Formats: sequence, structure tokens, C-alpha cells
Amino acid sequence: MKNYQVVIPAAGQGKRMNAGKNKQFLLINQIPLLIHTLRVFEEDLLCDKIILVVNKEEIEQMKRLTSQYAIKKVEKIVVGGSERQESVYEGLKAVQGNPIVLVHDGARPFIKQPIIDALVDSVMKRGASIVATPVKDTVKQVSKEYIHHTVDRTSLWAAQTPQAFRHEQILRAHEHAVKVGYTGTDDASLLEHNGEKVYIVPGDYENIKITTPEDLIFGEAIIKSRKEGNK
Repeated sequence: MKNYQVVIPAAGQGKRMNAGKNKQFLLINQIPLLIHTLRVFEEDLLCDKIILVVNKEEIEQMKRLTSQYAIKKVEKIVVGGSERQESVYEGLKAVQGNPIVLVHDGARPFIKQPIIDALVDSVMKRGASIVATPVKDTVKQVSKEYIHHTVDRTSLWAAQTPQAFRHEQILRAHEHAVKVGYTGTDDASLLEHNGEKVYIVPGDYENIKITTPEDLIFGEAIIKSRKEGNK
């Protein structure tokens, strides 16, 4: 299996968290959210480098944080943009060579190693690939509080991260998006917009994105469950 580099956008202010600061610094089990995420890749032997994308005002704070928790694979800390897509683009421009590159949300601390392995294997064998899970809930299409119809969920998957690409492929897609003024909902959508295939790797429902205060409670529960499972 081939080694990879990972771009981790962590520049968002997390307005829905309503914490008054970057949610990456919020504590889960007494450890900052971002550190939980970085440790996954720090401990993965296949991960060569981490490119961390942050707010300009938080660069020094991020440096202190990675030093305090001995995160040694952070190769570069770069300044992000006002939107996630801009931040990922800045991170991709800092990647050296043409490696396999993963893009992973800093606020998804519970991604599991076997899923990362399957993702890297998929991008090597098939091409651009993302982690996703089948939609479990019944989905309604609604307008003005009126249900138009129930969507067939058998073909619906909820996209997660990591998302994996050849570096030159995803960088080219971002460059094209800037050129034509296209904003996607995730990195894979930039390739889809260009008519390129993106494959699915089945993920895990624990791989939540910490977005609201309730998610911190879920995060604590996931950590507790994992600890109990290792007893």
C-alpha cells in the first residue's frame, strides 16, 4: 500500500457551535478536538506528512498545540481562506510532489484506521475515492414546510472525510473551480462537476463531524465506548 499526505482544514470558526472560539480548541475527554484528529494520522505509518490549514490569527497557537502534544508530522501550517474550499486549495498548493493526498476535516476525530487503509487502497486501484455511509433516515423533499415527495434512499449515501485523490488531479480540479467560479459542497464534487468518476468506500457512523454542542456529548460517548471495548 502506498504512503500518502493529508491536508487538514481547521480554519473554520464553527458558528453553529456557538463557543466563541475555534471549535478545534474545544476539549473532548480533556484533549483538544484537533489533537484527537491529528493523532490518527500521526500514528498511521502510511501517513508521511500533515498539512494543517488554519486561521492567520491562530498560527502560533496551533504551533504551540502541536508541539505540546508531540504531533511531529505537521510539515506545514498554512493560512486558509474565508471558505472551506479556499482553505483546502491553499493546503493542496503546499503539498510537494504528486503523492496520494487525503483531505480530512479537522473536526472529524473518530475516523478508524481500517477505513483509511481501505480508502488509500481504493484510490490506488480505482481512482478518486471518498468515505461515505448509507443514509438511514427517511428523506423528504420539502418546500415551504410542504412535503413534495419521499426520496428513494436506496441509492443515497452521506459523504464524509477523508476523501482521497492523486494530488495533481484534485489540485487541477480546484484550479478549474477557481477559474469558472464554481463552489462545491465537498472536494469530490469538484471532480464530479468536471465529469470525473469518484468512488465510494463504506465508512462508519461513528465518524461524526463535531458541529454543534450536542456533538461534543456524542464524542465523549464514542471515546468512552472505545475505552470500554478495549478492556
